[in-house]
Amino acid sequence: MSRAPSPLEVALGGSRNGLQTEFAFELPRGYVDEEDTVHREGVMRLATARDEILPLRDPRVRENEAYLTVLLLSRVLTQLGTLSAVTPAVIEGLFASDLAFLQDLYARVNQEGHTRAAVICPACNHEFAVDVAGGRLGGQ
Repeated sequence: MSRAPSPLEVALGGSRNGLQTEFAFELPRGYVDEEDTVHREGVMRLATARDEILPLRDPRVRENEAYLTVLLLSRVLTQLGTLSAVTPAVIEGLFASDLAFLQDLYARVNQEGHTRAAVICPACNHEFAVDVAGGRLGGQ
């Protein structure tokens, strides 16, 4: 008989089914759309092999390898604020700090399967986990 995850486990990415495929996040600055609305909260799903292979055929990636990041993120971000879709143009319009945040989150969830990072308090040496996705405990 399996136990239900604690509220802390849920807030830090625990899953009752054992596999979490979507990860909520909050951008440090936020995407500003044409109406000056700031979109900060979003959802990233795990990448598939197809997500990583198909953009390699895109001519924009052939011209500039860095564009691969734009296409990858536009494929795996399923939600960003109230935007109807996360397109490559949206990713291009992100602040550099938000792009770096999403690149780190992408690597973390696709390599490690979670958004937690182990940290140690420098004052008391207490070890604990923080959610680098920016979510607030108790909130989804």
